[in-house]
Amino acid sequence: MGVYNVHQRVLGAAQSEVGALLDTLAGDGDALWPRAGWPSMRFDGPLAVGATGGHGPIRYTVTAYVPGTWIRFTFRAPRGFDGFHEYAVLPLDEHRTLLRHTLAMNVRGPARLTWPVLWRPLHDACLEDSMNLAEAAVQAPAPPVRRTAYVRLLRTLPRTAGTIRRRSTALRRSS
Repeated sequence: MGVYNVHQRVLGAAQSEVGALLDTLAGDGDALWPRAGWPSMRFDGPLAVGATGGHGPIRYTVTAYVPGTWIRFTFRAPRGFDGFHEYAVLPLDEHRTLLRHTLAMNVRGPARLTWPVLWRPLHDACLEDSMNLAEAAVQAPAPPVRRTAYVRLLRTLPRTAGTIRRRSTALRRSS
């Protein structure tokens, strides 16, 4: 099954200003990736071609990088995600820039079910948060988007699973 998913925002700023946000990805001063409530984007070294890492269970390698302009990440996990995601900074004129995130992949095996049921709603919410961060960094931000009840439920699952694991471990130790 092919997936083509795009999130984009026209920002009232020059390409150089928006491109500077792109170059902060995965760093201590990351101004583009939403870290509040989402797994941080991290790599095994500086942001450069060949760096490996990801966010949460999503793993990828930087396979192309033009500072201030474009970065592509090729998936390594989860299993069944065959493709890439990328950010592109596209000038529209001197004072407006299009920030675009594209995900293009084929899903196979269990990912044919987990992508539409689990990963896509989380991906869409995370990327809208990323676009909101970029907008807030360079201009007056848009009003916050309210997450759907389904996305709010999906985001509680890791916390719930962790609580159950901790309680189960504590019970085993006390027996």
